[in-house]
Amino acid sequence: MTVAVPTTRSQTATKPAPRSLVDRFSVVLVAVAATMWASDVYFRSHLVHLTASEIVVVEDFLITVFLLVFLVRGWPEMKRMSWRGWLAMILIGVGPQAVATLLFTQSFKLAAQHQLFAETYVLQQTQPLIAITLAWIVLGERRRLWFWPIAALAIAAVYLVLFASDPTAPISALQHGEVEVGLYALGAAALWASGTVLGRFVLGTLSFQTTTALRFTIALPVLVVVVLTQSGIAGFGQYRPGDVVPFLGIALIPGLLALLLYYRALASTPATLATVAEMAYPVAATIIATAPAVAVFGQTIFFGQRLYPAQAIGTLLLIAVIALLNWSKERTPPVIVQQEAAA
Repeated sequence: MTVAVPTTRSQTATKPAPRSLVDRFSVVLVAVAATMWASDVYFRSHLVHLTASEIVVVEDFLITVFLLVFLVRGWPEMKRMSWRGWLAMILIGVGPQAVATLLFTQSFKLAAQHQLFAETYVLQQTQPLIAITLAWIVLGERRRLWFWPIAALAIAAVYLVLFASDPTAPISALQHGEVEVGLYALGAAALWASGTVLGRFVLGTLSFQTTTALRFTIALPVLVVVVLTQSGIAGFGQYRPGDVVPFLGIALIPGLLALLLYYRALASTPATLATVAEMAYPVAATIIATAPAVAVFGQTIFFGQRLYPAQAIGTLLLIAVIALLNWSKERTPPVIVQQEAAA
């Protein structure tokens, strides 16, 4: 009789040595991609007359068109995918790409009504914890003991950046918070965390180009349904000729280029490390809010937020953590738990 016996191995047992700079600096490049996501604020400021779903559906459509050639070239890969791979890909397209953005936007909108932005932001920081848990369940990743204090330091660094003006704000917000605000924020965090883990899973079968193309293609019909549900056919009549350039900007930089870079880097990065590197996104968004005025498409964009010393410290700490994780990636790979048959 044969039974399944759990065994452990190091990733170095089967993983070849890095062959390119992208592979060697993959954790850093995940953080660079996450930083690029934050640049969407410069383009969205020109689209304030549109709802979040009306913006995302056009962005998704443009990127789908740009990546159509990769979708066609990736057909042989897709034919080899198992049902688990297709399920993971569908979940990525529907969850992280479509639904998570809408949940976070709704949480932010409700938070604005009750002045509870801290509740949204602090609950969003559960994302790495959820991703690490999912990586343990889905991918079998087991981090070594030294990883946990480093991950805690990264979360503390992000906390310093987000709540530099009032470190007690999250405590107060959670004590007097609104359940809906928290549920929407947690839902978005869970979906984005699942996107990291499921993305790492499908990259074992698909190229990063095909993965990116499928993500946007699958999400497109979902987003069309969302717009129709929220606003009816009139939701597609709110666009203006002047929206073309901002839409191209948001589709190309924080969309197409950032996601291609993200999936290329993720292919060489354990999900547990990638989710820490993704913390660069909220840090970059906060730093952008303190940046000097910038002229974008003839409009001056200035958020006017003050830069606190704690934010500079938190940013430097996170950069140091990401650099350390990148350095240690090949030297101390995670333990992977497998099920092997034994007599």
